[in-house]
Amino acid sequence: MTRDDDIVPVTPLPPRGLLPGRPAADLPSSVPYRFFAVAGHRLVAGAAVSPEEVVEPDLPPMREAVERALGGAELRDERALDRVRAALSAHRLPPSTLPGGLERFEPSGVFARPPQDLPALLRLADQLESLAQVEGGERALVWKCSQCGTRYAVPVALARPVVIPCERCGTAVDLHPDHRVGEESLLDPFSGAVNTARRELADFFREAMARGYTVLVSTPGG
Repeated sequence: MTRDDDIVPVTPLPPRGLLPGRPAADLPSSVPYRFFAVAGHRLVAGAAVSPEEVVEPDLPPMREAVERALGGAELRDERALDRVRAALSAHRLPPSTLPGGLERFEPSGVFARPPQDLPALLRLADQLESLAQVEGGERALVWKCSQCGTRYAVPVALARPVVIPCERCGTAVDLHPDHRVGEESLLDPFSGAVNTARRELADFFREAMARGYTVLVSTPGG
């Protein structure tokens, strides 16, 4: 028999804070780093770059989430965060050298460029996805009261086919696995944002390398 303490009411999490389709210039300044990628020859030619030629990840606008997402990952035997800091210092582009259309990314530095960094960047993407999977949280089965819609989540290890009264309206809720409405991870919102950032960055790094683009990083406000 499952104890009432094992049943956790669940309400939908707030939006994860991503800003799909919006340029990086619109992101709040709370984001510590902005990544973007562009064809390397564009950086040399100096010709104007259209928005369609720039690849960017949709990162949660949370400073701690983005920094923690990069923590524990490495690029070329160097901590990813150290690589970011080096890009913004030792590998920083001279002021006003970004092509037209990229002014919003100043100041910027080179984080990785093909072909020499391609294997290392792909390994970084794998690391980020692995970290997201490891820290994905315990899985829970989810049921919903048919009368009032109250949601209940029970950790998979504790789930049992029992019937309980809904704590809100008293309607019987059948916690049989066949009657569940879905599954979800029992993560707090911040941990969820961290893993979202990891997956977004992993996808971004792979896309940039597939296109043969140079990956750069910038920081709002210099």
